Amino acid sequence: MASPDNILLHLAEDDEQQVRDVFKRLAERGFQAQQQTPHVTITFSPAMPADVVQCAAELLPPVVPASLKRVGSVVFGTKRKQTVAWLLETTDELERAARQISALNPDGRGPRWIPHLTVGLRLPREIVPEYMRALDELTSSHLKEFTAVRAAFWRPRAQELRVLAGATMNDSVLGASDLT
Repeated sequence: MASPDNILLHLAEDDEQQVRDVFKRLAERGFQAQQQTPHVTITFSPAMPADVVQCAAELLPPVVPASLKRVGSVVFGTKRKQTVAWLLETTDELERAARQISALNPDGRGPRWIPHLTVGLRLPREIVPEYMRALDELTSSHLKEFTAVRAAFWRPRAQELRVLAGATMNDSVLGASDLT
């Protein structure tokens, strides 16, 4: 299955590096390497409709940057491969905007949004408890708050990144060859 189009939030550089450091320490303990760029997805679709991207471009600039607080851990998935994520809370303004964008996406989940940052992607179900224990041990107690500094529309098939709100980013962050 091809990676879907996403409207997502990117973290401040220092926050992103702290998450990557956690990924590195988990890999040093023998867990599968996490290669994804740390981000928070607002909505995704096999082919994101233009009106959803336009709505995001209108609603997100007034609410980004935004604070994201880590409030727990969550496991997504009911089959053999599961995803471990940090559950996040954010500002009421960003929450309302994200729900409105999600509701407009015909491939979305309606006006629902569970803000989270994936820290363990496609993990075999049987290692999830051990992974979560290691994650707790390796996560610094001060790593409780992040700042979303940019919102973007990411089309992985075309390697196209369009910044919708916040700071611009360099091409190397997501490997995008053409920022539009």
